[in-house]
Amino acid sequence: MKPFVPTDNVNSDASLYIQLYRHIKGEILSGNLRIDEKLPSLRKLAQESDISVTTVSQAYNQLLTEGYIASRPQSGYYVAEIPTTAVSKDESVPLNPEFDDFTPDRGRYLHDLDTFDFLKWKKCSARVLNEYADMLLFESDVQGEAALRFEICKYLYSSRGVSATPEQVVIGAGTQQLTAHLARILTIMGIDMVCTEDPGYIPIQNVFRDRGFAIAKIPVTENGISIEKLPVNISSAVYVSPANQFPTGSVMPIGARYKLLEWARNNSSIILEDDYDSELRYLGKPIPALKGLDESDSVVYFGSFSATLFPAIKISYMILPEKMVRIFENIKADYTQTCSKAEQLTLALFMEDGYYYTNIKRLRKLYAQKLQAAADAFEKYSKEFIETTNTKSGINFTLAVDSELSADKLCTIGSTLGLHIVPLSYGGYEVNDKKKKHLIFYFNQIPLDKIDTCIRDLINAWRAS
Repeated sequence: MKPFVPTDNVNSDASLYIQLYRHIKGEILSGNLRIDEKLPSLRKLAQESDISVTTVSQAYNQLLTEGYIASRPQSGYYVAEIPTTAVSKDESVPLNPEFDDFTPDRGRYLHDLDTFDFLKWKKCSARVLNEYADMLLFESDVQGEAALRFEICKYLYSSRGVSATPEQVVIGAGTQQLTAHLARILTIMGIDMVCTEDPGYIPIQNVFRDRGFAIAKIPVTENGISIEKLPVNISSAVYVSPANQFPTGSVMPIGARYKLLEWARNNSSIILEDDYDSELRYLGKPIPALKGLDESDSVVYFGSFSATLFPAIKISYMILPEKMVRIFENIKADYTQTCSKAEQLTLALFMEDGYYYTNIKRLRKLYAQKLQAAADAFEKYSKEFIETTNTKSGINFTLAVDSELSADKLCTIGSTLGLHIVPLSYGGYEVNDKKKKHLIFYFNQIPLDKIDTCIRDLINAWRAS
């Protein structure tokens, strides 16, 4: 075995016994110490390395615990049998690592801190830690914190016309996770077919397909999903986003909404309404939710805070019809809550203090300005080869780019400028257009005063390529 030379503890990232442990482990894995070869005694190795016997003993004990060496009574320590597939690995770690070493995506895209008031969020978070710390010593309710469920009911009634009780609200980490709960409920109800919008939100389709549901893709028109093509005389579910269909941006008019509710009632079916960014509508008032029109208790309502707070929050919720609440009550013991209890309580206070409503009002004004600025910039710099669509709501709009570059290449060029652009095909929208590339352009995190310059630079970069 090679002599062990300890590193000065002042500059080393590891204590002496860890250094010795790594040294001997490396000698074993590299083959310098062979199977059944005897190691020096504690006292001998301590003297040779000018370290204490205690340090050697700690290193040997760690090697014993991990199975690299074996102790034989009245004999000493020997190298254990190690599989020939074992290889020596560099176990070094950065000296004095800093937080920024582990945030490689920071700065990848432009960001605008004006889109959210983190100081008010911090104030509510501090209240949770100062006044409700005892609540954090226990796991969160599987259904979500009662305080937040109550605030959600209050807000939906005033803003979306949805009347619900806290018992109907289920909170989870994203719509996809809630859909997993829903899939089990539908199975218990005897529903094994889910109709989805085509084009539509692919991740939701995958959740249901992975759980054995038959998927029926229903075409989308300018008035939303084609109701006349939904199955009849069979219990099924249909997933729709009537306020702002993704990715076409179509809005379901009031007549079609009542027709869809009638279809659900006549066919003992369930409507899954995803109202993901209905609050961010910039022309007129937000359109009433399907759930608010439902008198037959056949609509499951999905909502999310990611667009109206900040994406990292990952708090979503669904409102279940009464008949589905009873089923969930019977199965919820099989699950645990996936949302941070501290963040749920912070959000409840944020809503109770009126900050959430204030933030939405501010976002509507700011995002409306950003959307207009972005649309104007594309019109000014590239109207001859780029068309913008779906520019009435949300945090993004669609681009149809007349270019021989691939959609992925166009997006990569955008990312080098800090712009968040993805191919429309990522959302499940396959466009039969070989000449034009269809992209989703996110404008919400570009500072308002930089939008014109950023889009001009993007257009120039696309032209240059």
